Amino acid sequence: MAEQLPVNFEFRANQTFNDFFPGGNQEIIGHLKNTLEGTGEQQIFIWGESGLGKSHLLQACCHHAHLHKLDAFYFSLSSAAGLPDPAILAGLDKFDVVCVDNIEHIGGDPVWEQAFFNFFNLHRSHEHKLILSASCPPQTIAIDLPDLKTRLNWGLTLKLKPLTENDSIKALMFKAKHMGFEISPQAGRFLLTHYNRDLASLWNLLDTLDRASLAAQRKLTLPFLKKLLQHLL
Repeated sequence: MAEQLPVNFEFRANQTFNDFFPGGNQEIIGHLKNTLEGTGEQQIFIWGESGLGKSHLLQACCHHAHLHKLDAFYFSLSSAAGLPDPAILAGLDKFDVVCVDNIEHIGGDPVWEQAFFNFFNLHRSHEHKLILSASCPPQTIAIDLPDLKTRLNWGLTLKLKPLTENDSIKALMFKAKHMGFEISPQAGRFLLTHYNRDLASLWNLLDTLDRASLAAQRKLTLPFLKKLLQHLL
């Protein structure tokens, strides 16, 4: 087993492959599973615009790795919180699977670039799996360290496809079902028309609507949904 790191891994139990609505991204899930099961690429780089589920997929990779008795670790380099101390990388090379979210944020930070380059080489030398995500393809990240920029382009680069409108409605129905309630296609279309289409925002709204329907002991019919949204908005 890998040594315990002085950093908490926020393991989200509801972010597995089974909880992810793939839309046109089923092939990406297949590649990720193959990598984790030892039949795919050693390194995968996923990119796409915000709200498509990159963080969910990286968390799902950790769940899947644990099912296969692998040590896995996830962390995010979100710009909102600022970059953590590069010391977070100490010991990570011992993990079978490392998932790094928002890798683009290390670009232009020489200390982080060098630290990640060193980690990358150690981790790869153990033949461990590395899964990265970003909002842009690896070749466009503003990395100043040439050898690191080259390494980010190794392996398989995959672009997440946005959901179509019909897929978004299906995704809402899929997510609601996993949460234990149902919404109709009409209700799903109404939400997409009158609310932020970003999936992360819609998932948060579903949590709110679920609590409201439980409190009122009513199903999420279209009239009730309209009433709730008038109150919320």
